[in-house]
Amino acid sequence: MAGEVPRSSPFSRRALLRTTAVAGAGMGSGFSFQQDATAQPVRPRKGESMMGVPFEQHQKVRVGIVGLGNRGGSMLPLFLAVPDVEITALCDTNAEAVGKAAKVVTDAGRPEPAKHADFEELHRRDDVDFVYVATPWEWHTPMAVSAMRNGKHVGVECPIGVTVDELWELVDTSEKTRRHCIQLENCSYGRNEMRALRMAHEGLFGELLFGAGAYLHDLREMLFSKTYYAGQWRRAWHTKVNGDLYPTHGLGPVAAYMDINRGDRLVRITSMSTPAAGLAQYREQHLPPDDPAQRETYAKGDATISLIQTEKGRVIQLHHDVSNARPYSRLNQLQGTNGVFEDYPARIYLEPAQSNDEWGNWAEYEDYDHWLWKEVGPGPGGHGGMDYIMLWRLAQTMKLGLAPDIDVYDSATWSAPFALSAESVRRGSAPIDFPDFTRGGWTTPHPGVDSPKPA
Repeated sequence: MAGEVPRSSPFSRRALLRTTAVAGAGMGSGFSFQQDATAQPVRPRKGESMMGVPFEQHQKVRVGIVGLGNRGGSMLPLFLAVPDVEITALCDTNAEAVGKAAKVVTDAGRPEPAKHADFEELHRRDDVDFVYVATPWEWHTPMAVSAMRNGKHVGVECPIGVTVDELWELVDTSEKTRRHCIQLENCSYGRNEMRALRMAHEGLFGELLFGAGAYLHDLREMLFSKTYYAGQWRRAWHTKVNGDLYPTHGLGPVAAYMDINRGDRLVRITSMSTPAAGLAQYREQHLPPDDPAQRETYAKGDATISLIQTEKGRVIQLHHDVSNARPYSRLNQLQGTNGVFEDYPARIYLEPAQSNDEWGNWAEYEDYDHWLWKEVGPGPGGHGGMDYIMLWRLAQTMKLGLAPDIDVYDSATWSAPFALSAESVRRGSAPIDFPDFTRGGWTTPHPGVDSPKPA
């Protein structure tokens, strides 16, 4: 983890040094980047489109979980709470974590799941319909690809891939195998996000012009914890990449507001980063002088801010900062010709309801809540209920044989700023073109997060 910052870029090429061990709560792996500035913005199709393709119907949804650290472990009880979902297999390199997770399942009165240390063994099982991946980021794409090649649908934590090549590999594999590959973006199912989405689609904001999303979260204590991110894998990324390392929480909801990949698309991004100061200051104040982290060099600027333009000329701002003292915020802003919504705190200004430059009361618009929040949420919780609603809706689409709300093209598009922002920063904030993962299909209306209630 210590050492000089590589001069290469995550823009295109993946060079993952795979080992025979599985990625779990703590995974040792080598990861490096190679630059390929000639990458094609659109690549030849290797299979049929997965846009709008329904799941096959499932009476029960059988889930295998790979990665039982903080995130995977916290999601396990929520999976168990969703009707008609069975946890049939668990996987992690940490045998103790697997044992504890299996006990959670049996304590809930369910059959004991199979226990694995090799993710490929889990993927080959015939009693798994859907694989949930919650491992260190460099393993997201290889694990998702393995799951699809073994006939499983797969959902992956954020980001779904960290290079453009990886994202294309996910799209190509989904199309070739006819398996869905989903960025499990819980923030797309937040109550405020879904209410704003309904209001945008009802035309209350008028013509949409601008949106903003962010991941602004003081993670300093967790990044330096010896146990929270096993092997301190997440802080390692700050030594390797200077860009937006976590774009999907902010971009996913705004992309839904603006019907990205459903009538509009992301065209180009330009990014810049501040100096890297916050993590170095924190370690000097809180770590002993002989701690190995004192020798690290941080490539990641504390704040990375990006501007994205869409085909229709709209603008989206992204902001990432996990290295400084501040309250949590995802910004979650939407501006149209009729008014604006801003979150953290939630407030709204819409003509003609508001006037005299005074914000309106967001709570007065609860009639626009999405049906999932009116009839399902918040359930047993998970980030205020968004986690449970996301899993409940996923299971519903699989049981009824509906298309997923978030498809592989959304997933690749929302994660692309990880690599693209780093490339823009590397090139002195030069504009970088977005790949069209839909290969021209972005004009086609198809199901999204603003899902109608099934009959």
